[in-house]
Amino acid sequence: MMTQTFDLTGKVAVVSGGTRGIGQGIALGLAEAGADIVLLQRSEDTSTQEKILSLGVRCEIIQCDLMNLDEVKQAIPKAIEAMGSVDILVNNAGIQRRSPAVDFSEQDWDDVLNVNLKAVWILCQQAGRHMVEKKRGKIINIASLVSFQGGLYVPAYASAKGAVGQLTKALANEWSSQGVNVNAIVPGYIATEMNTALINDPVRSRQIIERIPAGRWGNPEDFKGPAVFLASDASDYVHGHLLAVDGGWLGR
Repeated sequence: MMTQTFDLTGKVAVVSGGTRGIGQGIALGLAEAGADIVLLQRSEDTSTQEKILSLGVRCEIIQCDLMNLDEVKQAIPKAIEAMGSVDILVNNAGIQRRSPAVDFSEQDWDDVLNVNLKAVWILCQQAGRHMVEKKRGKIINIASLVSFQGGLYVPAYASAKGAVGQLTKALANEWSSQGVNVNAIVPGYIATEMNTALINDPVRSRQIIERIPAGRWGNPEDFKGPAVFLASDASDYVHGHLLAVDGGWLGR
């Protein structure tokens, strides 16, 4: 049955940055489809965990600051130890720094590249070793519109997210024959904390909405379906794809 194709019962999904925004939406969507969840998070906030547990699945929190690459390297082994396996990895957590390129600091550059790219690479590699060995797994990276466009005042973020798109394709080329699917979701303009400044700017917010064919900002719930699709058997022949969830922005 088609419903079984999207069923994630018995699967273990590791999600970074699941305490709010898109990451929380994805974690809840995967849990609603039956997956047990491991949340990689910097804070001690248990609100997402409580929501997931209320759905009748397991949920563990692993403290992991993506700025601390030693903690990043331990995250997947800890998840395997806690849950017995990892079937799905969602690399969602990220940071943003805005500044004109002529003033962009080296520290901001290093911070953004380490969190948004190097940590993603380490988690992919750690999970990939486990998944390739068992010939099964799903990796979902979170890219961005600036994986395709340059953006303004976000040179490090654009560089990192462009690289995430290429990393997704590179890993798919290597691992698709090993039963591991590596794909990415490309969020458009989403009403999350990262975009508070844009949302609160009446002129810029109006311009953005006018540019989106769907006529609205996205919300975290818009990512439940795409994430379940890419995490489930329904996407078994989808490899190296960057799936835009943008209200039609890129098609404009």
